[in-house]
Amino acid sequence: MRIGSHVDASSPLDEAAKRGAEVVQFFIGDPQGWKKPESRPDAEALRASDVDIFVHAPYVINVASPNNRIRIPSRKLLLQQARVAAEIGAKGLIVHGGHVTKDEDMAVGFANWRKAFEFGADQGGFGLPILIENTAGGDKACARRLENIERLWEAVGDFDPGFCLDTCHAHAGGLDLSDVVDRAKAITGHIDLIHANDSRDTFDSGRDRHANLGAGHIDPQRIVDIISAARCPAVVETPGDAEAQSADIALIREHLKT
Repeated sequence: MRIGSHVDASSPLDEAAKRGAEVVQFFIGDPQGWKKPESRPDAEALRASDVDIFVHAPYVINVASPNNRIRIPSRKLLLQQARVAAEIGAKGLIVHGGHVTKDEDMAVGFANWRKAFEFGADQGGFGLPILIENTAGGDKACARRLENIERLWEAVGDFDPGFCLDTCHAHAGGLDLSDVVDRAKAITGHIDLIHANDSRDTFDSGRDRHANLGAGHIDPQRIVDIISAARCPAVVETPGDAEAQSADIALIREHLKT
């Protein structure tokens, strides 16, 4: 199992070396913006590297939204992000599950997710796996509760999306971490990436605030057990600089040996 971290996009391979990371994740544009991402001048180096690359889509994307001024740009930006991520050899594009408004039927969100995959297929495909990530909060979130993730996969499962399991989001979202891997795999078929994060907040708080491993409310061994059970790459999205994230990576590797 390959372990790494989310890093700054300016020089991801250098950041990987600072951390001893085998995997890196980064943004290829403004995480809070709608601007189309540009091709990267380091695309060839990224493709040739033995570091596994993952790209995280902007937070503004919400393909489930009933508001067409959000939903339609979200579909377009998701495709644009995927195309550039594919150019650099990324193994997946991670996107949050999204939500509908408080008065909207959840079925609308799941149907809109399907339309996003249909849009991608109509445009010739995304070019790499789309990894849907579970989220921490929101009563109308499409990927917070397992029952909603199941409904989401009923809508889009025939497009074979990937799944990214975030341990902080799962804990804050009210999922039992002791069996979350088995239950998620029973729905999605596979887990493709773990976001190995501790949580600053308590169970089922609905709050998405990451902590360094051992500094929050999740037993670090539980996070390592999740990585072992999922048998897929893991990245820490934890606070601090290269030194702080290196410590989190080292903790995971040490516990995986035992």
